[in-house]
Formats: sequence, C-alpha cells, structure tokens
Amino acid sequence: MDLHFNLNLISQYSSNSQISRVLTESWVKENSFCLNCNNENLHQFNNNSPVADFYCSNCSQEYELKSKDGLLSKKIVDGAYQSMISRIQADNNPNFFFLTYSKSNWCVKDFLIIPKHYFVSDFIEKRKPLSDNARRAGWTGCNILLDKIPSLGRIFLVKNSEVIKRNLVIKKWKETEFLKNVNQKSRGWLIDILNCVDLIPFETFRLEDVYKFEFTLKHKYPNNNFIKDKIRQQLQLLRDRGIIEFISRGVYKKKK
Repeated sequence: MDLHFNLNLISQYSSNSQISRVLTESWVKENSFCLNCNNENLHQFNNNSPVADFYCSNCSQEYELKSKDGLLSKKIVDGAYQSMISRIQADNNPNFFFLTYSKSNWCVKDFLIIPKHYFVSDFIEKRKPLSDNARRAGWTGCNILLDKIPSLGRIFLVKNSEVIKRNLVIKKWKETEFLKNVNQKSRGWLIDILNCVDLIPFETFRLEDVYKFEFTLKHKYPNNNFIKDKIRQQLQLLRDRGIIEFISRGVYKKKK
C-alpha cells in the first residue's frame, strides 16, 4: 500500500477543496476494500451523490469518506445535522471511512473505518444554527464525536503512517459484527458499557470498576432504576460474544 497520493491527478484543479477531494477519493478507491465481504474493489458513486461515496458491488455495503489535513481529532465537522441523523438511521446507512493526511508531503497518516452498526445518534453533535445575518440563516450543522466510539468500533487500516496487516483488519471487523442484529436501544447500552470498559485502566477488571460509572449511566438513562442490573446484563452479553473474558465471579479481562 503506497501512502502517497497520486499528484498527477490534480494538474487541472486549482481549488484546494477539489484537490483534496480528488486525491483522497482516488487513494481510497485504489487502496481500500470491502471489509464486509473482502471484495477487492470498491466503486465510486457519482460526484455529489446524496447517499455515500463508495459501494461494494458484491454485498451492497456503502461507505462514506471523511478526510482532513492534520491529526485525527476527537470531533469531525460534518454537514447538516438532520440529514446526518436520517442517514445513520436509514436501512442503507453507510460505514464511515476517516482519513487524515499531511498536506506538506501529501501522504496518508491515519485511515480507519467505523462500522455502521457502531453509529448511534448520540455520536452526532448538533452545532449552533447559523445566525440570522448568515447567507443560510438557521442552517444547523453537526460534528461526529469520534471519541465517543468504543475502541472496538475504530478499525485502523493505517495508523500513524503504518499499514496494518489485512488479516488483522478483517479480524477486528468480525469482532464488531455481533452488533449487526441488535436493535438501536440495546445497541446503545452495549456501546455505553464498552466505553466504560475502555475507560478502566486495567486489562483485568472487576464488576465494581464498572459500577463506578453508575452515576453517569443514570444521568443518561434517568428512567432506569436498575442500572447495576443492566451493567451485569450487558457484561454477560459481551462475555457471551467473546468481547471480554470471564475470569472468575465478578472478574473480567479485556480481549487484546
């Protein structure tokens, strides 16, 4: 995998946004693949497609690309808030590619995918509407909150300019698939507990370590009076799915 962009493609362009779009989309088309079915090539939708950027002709998975110059940040600025919410709740909601690059040498720094079943509306932050004096007064954009997505749902193909072996990428993808057939409400709980586990600084942890997040979870789910019961239930589901390992009563271990 060559991490450098093909600069021969941009001789006819002068707009910085067009140059970035052409380079990043071309690079992704040449270097990515369908993680769902391992199909070697992805196809591009027509420019300005209202659906996504790429699709797999074999399994019909769709992929949307977000790219930026610089470091991978906690927030990714995106378009209209309501359009994004509708998009991630649609039957054909896309998987998301995130690509960062260095403009100084036009080289990829990070390239990761977040599977569509890891996206819930909580990860989309509504920005303030544009002021009455703005050309598009009242328009409301959004941010994608990457830091809210559990580590299990962030699958790197390139990290810190280092290419990750394809078999490891596929393995990581398969570990996320248990969420595919989980409904939105239950998926939210599982993702919340995964985030709690991520925040525990030990590889082996105890049930009490997860109980420490009870107040935070109660704030998010004020109508649930059995938070600890729910925590135990979700840990059991994660254990049954092989996401965490059961060591002994009340003791678990994170999978590497």
